[in-house]
Amino acid sequence: MVNITLAVSDELHRKLKSHSEIRWSEVIRRILEKRLNDLEIMDRAVSKSRFSEKDVELIGEKIKEGIARRHGIK
Repeated sequence: MVNITLAVSDELHRKLKSHSEIRWSEVIRRILEKRLNDLEIMDRAVSKSRFSEKDVELIGEKIKEGIARRHGIK
């Protein structure tokens, strides 16, 4: 197995140390696996899409506008 070095703030390190009963490397490993799995699913979905990047940006803007209106921001 390969080791990865991770830089964290002093405050985060202190908090992690206060829970030494937890195997933090296992927690991080599971988070990374989940995120990569999500990205692989997204990549498969996007590879089948016929939308251009411009189409996606336009849809994204429409969604943001709708959310802003719903929350009274715009």
